[in-house]
Amino acid sequence: MSETIHHKPSNKTIDVRAPVADINNLRKLNDFYWTDKKEPHTYRRKEILRRHPEVSKLTGHEPLTKYIIFCVVSLQFFCAYSLRNTPVFSFKFLSIAYLIGATANQNCFLAIHEMSHNLAFKEPLHNQLYSIVANLPIGIPYSASFKPYHQLHHKFLGDVQFDTDLPTRFEAIFLSNIFGKAFFATFQLFFYALRPMFITSVKFTIVHFLNVLVQVLVDYVMVEQWGVNSLYYFLISSFLAGSLHPCAGHFISEHYILNPPTSQEYIQSKSLYINTVMENETVPPPETYSYYGILNFFTWNVGLHNEHHDFPYVAWSKLFKLNEIANEFYEPLPKTKSWAYTIVDFVCNKDITLWNRVKRDLADAKAKEKVDLNVN
Repeated sequence: MSETIHHKPSNKTIDVRAPVADINNLRKLNDFYWTDKKEPHTYRRKEILRRHPEVSKLTGHEPLTKYIIFCVVSLQFFCAYSLRNTPVFSFKFLSIAYLIGATANQNCFLAIHEMSHNLAFKEPLHNQLYSIVANLPIGIPYSASFKPYHQLHHKFLGDVQFDTDLPTRFEAIFLSNIFGKAFFATFQLFFYALRPMFITSVKFTIVHFLNVLVQVLVDYVMVEQWGVNSLYYFLISSFLAGSLHPCAGHFISEHYILNPPTSQEYIQSKSLYINTVMENETVPPPETYSYYGILNFFTWNVGLHNEHHDFPYVAWSKLFKLNEIANEFYEPLPKTKSWAYTIVDFVCNKDITLWNRVKRDLADAKAKEKVDLNVN
């Protein structure tokens, strides 16, 4: 199983509301980890700021980000030009697309993620416009849509109505077997692209229009001048970046419960509705995992995911500093040591399925109606 670290169990009484069923079979119930508690990051952020007020100085954009993005985008256009006459299904083309293209495009995906939090420029509009530049090697316009969906993911983590990062019940039913999980891990990007259509929608804005217009225009000019193989390089790189690629392990590593309860002491936490009392608080299983390995170098330190969700306006360059300052908070939290092995474990481990996500439906109905899906 993925190597993780968890909080030590409390000695206090555990009170669990579970459906009527044989206790030994509760782990086999096909349902998500439902909780009636809000996501933990808000609570931890307040406590960290109380103990370490200096953390607030870490927030703000990182000027270096825009230069790195320009270099990565330039590298991808250079590779696309170099492979313009290389057969798509040749070893050279596919190996470069996997080793360089997929890694670079994963970097572009996560550069757009950084800019969705306004961490490359001070002005939100500048981040939105430069995201269109980072989008170019991906081949398909998506940066404008990503920002509102991702902000909903942060504001309503695990919410069944707004968090499009959550697998649907349909996905969990049909893909929670070894072949289904292998299919899911291979075609993750398609699930992330299509799922929002069935959950929530965002308004089409002028930035969306610019994103589409610029991407289509650049794709057209590139095909006209260099040939269609250059565009195929972008598209195949994007597909591989979200498929069976080590960097793609972060998609699964971030919020799936990789070490589901198996001991008799915690077997009931897989009930339909979790209400485990620990330290006088009712808490769901840990739902965010971090990764501190070398692949963070290529992915804007997105592996420090507990840190990122606690402080989404701390740029990639300061996340390790955040961990250092508040290490007593982050050391006990679950973490994985390998994104590549996380993919293998997800596919092969029968205890890790698409059901292994914490879900909640807690946002006030009126508040949901007033949510602006095009926030800055």
